Amino acid sequence: MAIGYTFDNCVDLYANDLGLLAITRGDEIIGYNLLAGGGMGVTPSAKKTFPAVAKRICYVTPEETMKAVEAVFKVQRDYGNREDRKVARLKYVIANWGVEKFKAKVEEYYGGPLADPDPADVHGHNDHMGWDQQGDGRWFYGLNVENGRIKDTAEMRLKTAIREVCTTLRPTIRLTAHQSILFGDIAADSRGQLESILRSHGVKLSEEISTVRRWSMACVAWPTCGLSITESERALPGIIDQIEVELARLGLANEKFTIRMTGCPNGCARPYNCDVGLVGKSRGKYTVFLGGRLLGDRLNFLYKDMVPEEEVAPLLGHVFAYFKQDRQSEETLGDFCLRKGAEDLAAWADSRTASLAATA
Repeated sequence: MAIGYTFDNCVDLYANDLGLLAITRGDEIIGYNLLAGGGMGVTPSAKKTFPAVAKRICYVTPEETMKAVEAVFKVQRDYGNREDRKVARLKYVIANWGVEKFKAKVEEYYGGPLADPDPADVHGHNDHMGWDQQGDGRWFYGLNVENGRIKDTAEMRLKTAIREVCTTLRPTIRLTAHQSILFGDIAADSRGQLESILRSHGVKLSEEISTVRRWSMACVAWPTCGLSITESERALPGIIDQIEVELARLGLANEKFTIRMTGCPNGCARPYNCDVGLVGKSRGKYTVFLGGRLLGDRLNFLYKDMVPEEEVAPLLGHVFAYFKQDRQSEETLGDFCLRKGAEDLAAWADSRTASLAATA
């Protein structure tokens, strides 16, 4: 479960079984939209499984919240499938019943009617990287950790740097839903010291990392996960290297969109509600999904299946070029892909490939 704001969906509310979207008036939380039934897991051999984003169920005041949450738990307890683990999640109860029947059953356990969801919805996402004030005179620093992997290498001694930050400055620690770290309770006059520690160990500051890398993430996959079909954590950095070059060439280096990669369809890195999802299908090959978005409130669609690792970046390069040429004002990459659809995107890519070949 997750709790978040309309203006900052950094916890990816819609990907969770249960979400509480805070509705605010000024600085006051006046209630929550209760969301239910999200979940990314898919079993490749079971067609009955699927990813889902949560559904908007009801609005509750702060006083009603715990009782409503308890009612949702009880419905899942009594009606969730306990005989087949593959379809045991709450999302399958809601998919089978529909939102109206599910809400009615929640109201039955709650003991009365529940209000319709507030019209407010997610409209922002802050990854909290870099420096920001806490509001109490102290600061926090968001350090981007690529794919969540903390280790020392010849080029970057990240593990040693984090240990020194922790022992020297003794910050509070938070881990983000995008696999990065927040160092909290940093005194204003210690900000330079934290940056100095990171730099002295070869660690790039978050502000020095490209936008596309900053908004990418991968699951651990090989060799850590026994469920993995192919690489993810160790493959994505090289793919991002290639994508960075193409985005810079197109003048899209500052474009903000999410790329998420998993070594299998189980979806640990939430690849089904992002702009670009890369899901391991067989050794060295991936299914490419497009058309979700950074806000995380809708599923993407299958664009290409069984794409070899070395072809992923070139394939996306065609999508980026089409986006550059034909986007509407303020349109995001995910919105553009959703508007065009898989067939149109593929036709344009084929035409561009032929044109480039003819001029080579």
